[in-house]
Amino acid sequence: MTFNKNIKLFSSIAACLMVIMLILTGCSGNATTPTNPTTIAPTTSATIPTTSAFSGTITESGSTTVQPLAEKLAGAFMTANPKVKVTIQGGGTGVGIKAANDGTVDIGAASRELTKDDPVLNKILLARDGIAIIVNPANPVTGLTKTQVRDIFAGNITNWKEVGGLDKEIHVAAREEGSGTRTAFQDLVMGKDANGNAINISKKAILQSSSGAIMQVIKGDPQAISFDSFGYVDTSVKALSIDNIAASADNAKNGTYPVVRPLYFLTKNQPAGLVKAFTDYCQSASAQQIITQEGYISVQ
Repeated sequence: MTFNKNIKLFSSIAACLMVIMLILTGCSGNATTPTNPTTIAPTTSATIPTTSAFSGTITESGSTTVQPLAEKLAGAFMTANPKVKVTIQGGGTGVGIKAANDGTVDIGAASRELTKDDPVLNKILLARDGIAIIVNPANPVTGLTKTQVRDIFAGNITNWKEVGGLDKEIHVAAREEGSGTRTAFQDLVMGKDANGNAINISKKAILQSSSGAIMQVIKGDPQAISFDSFGYVDTSVKALSIDNIAASADNAKNGTYPVVRPLYFLTKNQPAGLVKAFTDYCQSASAQQIITQEGYISVQ
């Protein structure tokens, strides 16, 4: 009897010891292994890198010439300021002027000078841009005089053989009314006659709503001619020399190329806050490098 009681007592003590050991082992594991180490917060806010305190949304619309450049600049600005969203839209210079004046966007974009008929807006010079006279690469013509360009677009010269090309009809393509590129081309190339009347682009011209659409027309038609921003021109088309001056950014910047216009951001009032931060950035040295890389002309 006594022997059995001792066995039971020993068993009870052993069981208690095992329970105590399991408890201690479990506690030891919890103490050394965090349950969710990726959510451990830093000890001070200084350990979290912050690129900028800016946050919010900026809206811009207008010139399709400015649009791809604005998208590049907006992308760089948003990379440096992750809490900022910049929305870029086209529509043409006329749309940009109206939207900025109406206050439906923070920033409008124009690819020409404002006129006395435009509303008074704050202008921010973003860049300058050459307007290239472009043809299909299959066209043997490599250059024209400014007078020949005007006469072609006015409809006075209608066959390529009249300017040293093939005996083929000239197909004129142009931007639609309201385009800043068209207005600049009208002012810089078409000009006025001896009586002071505007020399207009031929009514037979094929009209397109954007710079990109103009490029597609020229790529697909060996007899076509048009004008477009330096920023859009690539090896899929041929830019003609004008009065023996090559259509290059260097010639546009040094003043020898004759068809150059300004590119503006427009605001209803003097920009402030986030909008000012963005427009200031667009005039900075780093932004101007992007402008040069995209084929536009730096203002610095």
